[in-house]
Amino acid sequence: MNRPDPPSPPVKRRNTWNGDAPILQPCAPHSVLTRLGDKWTMLAMSLLAMAPGNRLRFSELKGGIDGISQRMLTLTLRHLERDGLALRHYYPEVPPRVEYELTAMGKSMLPALEGFTGWIRTHWPAIEEARVAYDARLDANPAP
Repeated sequence: MNRPDPPSPPVKRRNTWNGDAPILQPCAPHSVLTRLGDKWTMLAMSLLAMAPGNRLRFSELKGGIDGISQRMLTLTLRHLERDGLALRHYYPEVPPRVEYELTAMGKSMLPALEGFTGWIRTHWPAIEEARVAYDARLDANPAP
């Protein structure tokens, strides 16, 4: 069983190069930050955000996220449900139907998600250029 992350300790201070500067601590439990930054979580939430009523069947989610396995989508949706970002609706039909929708809390995260993905779209060419330049420097000056 998953246990909740312990609360973050208060910010400590120490003497540094220029006086008393903070030592930064994570502002949220590590598991939440890890999950929200995961590519599958971002894609699943983005797809649900674009769907009518922010609601899709499992098969629609799977078909709309290129490269995701059934197992990874199942885990991603379980985590979203556990964190209160998505709801699972089960319909006992033949065959069974399962739909997922964003909760109010999940919808409240959409502006931040859009800001982050927008930043990535805007800066992606510069990121790729920086990677190429870094790799070239590394190849030209290998570490001892």
